[in-house]
Formats: sequence, C-alpha cells, structure tokens
Amino acid sequence: MNWFIKRIGQGLFTIFAVASLTFVLIRTMPGSPAQQLAADIRQNQPSLSARQINVMVEQRIGVDPDQPMHEAYMNYMLNLAQGNLGESVNYQEPVADIILRSLPWTAFVMSVSLLFVFIFGIGLGAIMAYREGSKFDVGSSIIAIFLSSVPYYVAAVVMIYVLALELSLFPLSGRYPRGVEPGFTLEFFTGALHHAVLPAASFIVTTWGGFALGMRGNSIQVLGNDYIRVAKLRGLSDRRIALRYVGRNAILPMWTSFLITVGFMFGASIILEEIFTYRGIGYYMFDSIENRDYPVMMGTFLVITVSVVIAVLVADITYGKLDPRVESGGGDESY
Repeated sequence: MNWFIKRIGQGLFTIFAVASLTFVLIRTMPGSPAQQLAADIRQNQPSLSARQINVMVEQRIGVDPDQPMHEAYMNYMLNLAQGNLGESVNYQEPVADIILRSLPWTAFVMSVSLLFVFIFGIGLGAIMAYREGSKFDVGSSIIAIFLSSVPYYVAAVVMIYVLALELSLFPLSGRYPRGVEPGFTLEFFTGALHHAVLPAASFIVTTWGGFALGMRGNSIQVLGNDYIRVAKLRGLSDRRIALRYVGRNAILPMWTSFLITVGFMFGASIILEEIFTYRGIGYYMFDSIENRDYPVMMGTFLVITVSVVIAVLVADITYGKLDPRVESGGGDESY
C-alpha cells in the first residue's frame, strides 16, 4: 500500500510541478504570452482600457498581469482544477473543448500502435532468442536494427509518397472521409480506421525493432540461468518453460521500454499529426506554436503531461503485479 501511495504522490507532484512551471513561464519570461496577448488585443481594439485588456487576457489564459504573483498563481491553479484551460485565441472557443474533441483521436492511434508494437516485438524477440544464431535470427536482427534507425517522420513521408500518392491505397490526410458524419456507423468506423493506418504504421514500423531486440537479449540471458537447466532436467514441457520461466522473467525489463515509448509517442504525435493533418492533440499543439495560440499550447502541453503520467502509473502498477519484489522494495524499480 505504501508503494502504491508513493507512486500516486509522485504522479501528482509531477503534474503540479508542470502546471506551476507553465504559470512561471507565462508570468515572468520576456515577451511572455500574457504580454504578447495584451499587445495583440491592444492593436486590434485600441479603444479598450488597460483594465479591460487585462480582463480579456485573464479570460484567455487564466492569468491577470495586474494581479500580485501569489494571487495570480492561486487563481490559475483553481482554474486548472475546475477544468478551465482558457480560451483559444485562434479558434475563439474554450481550450477544454478543443482537447476533448481531439484527444480521443490521438489516444486511438497511440494505443493501437503501442499495443501492436509491444505484442509483435515481444513475440518476435522471443522467437529470435529461441533460434539464436539461425538465419531467421540474423535476418530479423538486421531488419530490426535498420528500421529502428529510421526516424518516424521519414517513414511517414515515404509511406505518404508510396502508399497514398503512387498506389492510392490510403488517404493523404484527415481523420475520416469527407461527407461522412461522425457516429456509431460502420461507414464512419471503417473510414476512421482507414485514415489511421498510415499514422499508426509510421510508429509501428520504426518502433517494433527496439522491442524485438530488447526481448531477444533478455530471453537469451534468462535461458542461460541455472533454474532453466533445472526445469529442463525435471522434464517440464518446452511450452511451460517458455511461458512460465523464460517469458515472464524476460518480459519484466521491457516495461521500462514501454514507459519510454508512451512518452515518445505522445511527443512524436506533434510532428506526425501535422504531417498527416490528423487533427489530434498533437496537431493542435503544433498549430498553436505556429500561430502563437498560447492557451491551446499550454493546455495541450498539460494534457500530454497528465496522459504520460497516467500511462506510467498504470504500467508501473502492472509491473509491481508481475514482480512483487518491486512493491516490497526488493527489486529494481521501473523508473
């Protein structure tokens, strides 16, 4: 229980620290978002008084430039706690609405990609270890190393050119076909899945190799342990040895890679969704950076941080269930 409470506390502290850092950047950095937004409002509406401009700034980003630091900080944190992330300068709507509309699309692509990468990489890595030194092992290792060295955005551009432009197998951009209304219909579901193939494939093709090579190395190390030899001498079946002894122990260190990949995928979505014009949370974050839409920029950054913290927490709890030594403090932590 203490271990679980400690993990929850670490996650909450990380979110609190990121939110506080965001406030400090808004309030203190030269040419801060508050100052820039006030200047834009003053230029577009010169008849407004300084107080009216500050009120509009506070409505947009939750920070009043005239308030003392401690009061502004308390108001900012209270707004965040209530889900008030401000109003988009570019889209003229609440940031929370933009995030609620876009986050499910990013989560869909990320979860499908990560699930496929993990299952395929772990399975292939175990087979490679079992056939260590064979042509299959050598060939798979070469392919895994090569694809792991290819940046995901390069893979995305190549796939767009070959599969979308040349072969016309997949759409160039968008989340679902034009003219199709979002809803619980087969047409919408198949269309959304078709549009998600290339963004997901860009992650999968360039990421599975790391998992496969990691699982291969862990499995080879486990196969050399004494308890594996004892299990074979006891006459246990290969299936039982592979699943209960080799698989379970070799997969434990892979959870560290899983945690790193969760954060990497959310970060990579910023560029990838821009390439495919896939309007997820990464697309809106990139768009907010280009258009200096600070409320959207800060809101999406906070949501990505919270998403990564939750993913790490869930994976870490699962790691503790797989290896009870972590909960008791007797084993290595996953981060």
